[in-house]
Amino acid sequence: MSVGERSREDHGPIGVITAVHGPVVDIVCDDLPPLHQALFSALDSERFIFEVYQHLDEHHVRAITLHDTGGLQRGMRVFDTGAPLQVPVSADCLGRLLNVFGEPLDGGPALSTGQFRNILGQPVPLHQTISASGILETGIKVIDLLCPFVRGGKTGLFGGAGIGKTVLITEFMHAIVTLHQGVSVFAGVGERIREGHELWHEMQQAGVMSHTLMVFGQMDESPGVRFRVSLAALTYAEYLRDSLSKEVLFLVDNVFRFVQAGSEISGLLGRMPATVGYQPTLMSEVAELQDRIISTTKGAITSVQAIYVPADDMTDPAVTSILNHLDTSVILTRAQAGKGFYPAVDPLQSSSKLMDRHFLGDRHYSVAEGVRAHLARYRELEDVINMLGLEELSETDRRIVMRARKLQRYLTQPFHVTAAFTGLTGASVPLETILHDCEAFIRGEFDAVPEDRCYMRGSMRETLP
Repeated sequence: MSVGERSREDHGPIGVITAVHGPVVDIVCDDLPPLHQALFSALDSERFIFEVYQHLDEHHVRAITLHDTGGLQRGMRVFDTGAPLQVPVSADCLGRLLNVFGEPLDGGPALSTGQFRNILGQPVPLHQTISASGILETGIKVIDLLCPFVRGGKTGLFGGAGIGKTVLITEFMHAIVTLHQGVSVFAGVGERIREGHELWHEMQQAGVMSHTLMVFGQMDESPGVRFRVSLAALTYAEYLRDSLSKEVLFLVDNVFRFVQAGSEISGLLGRMPATVGYQPTLMSEVAELQDRIISTTKGAITSVQAIYVPADDMTDPAVTSILNHLDTSVILTRAQAGKGFYPAVDPLQSSSKLMDRHFLGDRHYSVAEGVRAHLARYRELEDVINMLGLEELSETDRRIVMRARKLQRYLTQPFHVTAAFTGLTGASVPLETILHDCEAFIRGEFDAVPEDRCYMRGSMRETLP
């Protein structure tokens, strides 16, 4: 039984609808419900849920409907649920596909539970939180070496369409399940139905769906749904962290659509736009989501967030407001994908705030810096090589270029989740092996190995006879 259905028995009508303008509904009430209270109205067997956003005067509120408004009309009675929007929580949620209300989208039965959680819950008190405790290994070479995930931290995945973003996200889920025996919660914010359908089936084929929960707010739904679906998914992640004490991977695709939905709502409510047309509440809305992604003494939530960059402008207000909360930035570029380097991570643009000798240790830091130095020098010399040829370089530069080209190919690898399509067995490489191989490349131990023997492999031990 849903929140609205439970509350209808306990609460009489609190008002009636006076106006409907798209997803915006004005309601006249004797007693004003608090902001963000969930209200509902019923028409035959159909139920409409609203969220209160404004108090217009002492008797009128303005709300955003979380459903298609077809059928709503003036004079319809409105009931109070007695609480903000809530979702049912249960350990049975794993393996399920749900909407923002916690209702099934996969054709399965509703979650059997009497326990509900408020999606607008407060962040954990500071005395119960724990700081970053180390690297969360993913088995993906370029990420573990050059922009490692922080256990309990936040990672931003910047990339356009068609360069492997969804594949990378699915591989992260696979790593959490296989390497850390954890669980994943995926928030699809403004997803196209094709994207959601493909991702759902890909995870079933990869064998990770039984340890994954997916919560979708699709592109054709109300901006109120797209604005709240990430918080609903985060509520499930918090429940799994607190009740199962698991390593939880929280994935959001796409945080920029969350910002866009907030901008739509702001415009519908008549607020004056702020910088570059964004809502004046941009910073606080992003912080409301990000500040709840945190680890406690009971368990850890590690977040990976896909972020669209408008016009490739990293100074866009939405992008910078999100960047302020991130520990690691992973940049996927079309140039890398065009060369056949998958994952298409740019090793020089990607970075982590915790690429620090004290945090990573002397060995990891030194190897990462050595790899970056080789790749950076190669990028500097590319124009010279294209115009004059490799023979015009000094002996030292030729050696650096040769090793950098092999490192570029070494940092590619086949994924478990794409094995059925590529015919290549997926590889997961431990960090210790990555460091050993990269040290050997830098020392010149693989100078005699052809470049193609380094491409799309796991460790170099698999390559050498």
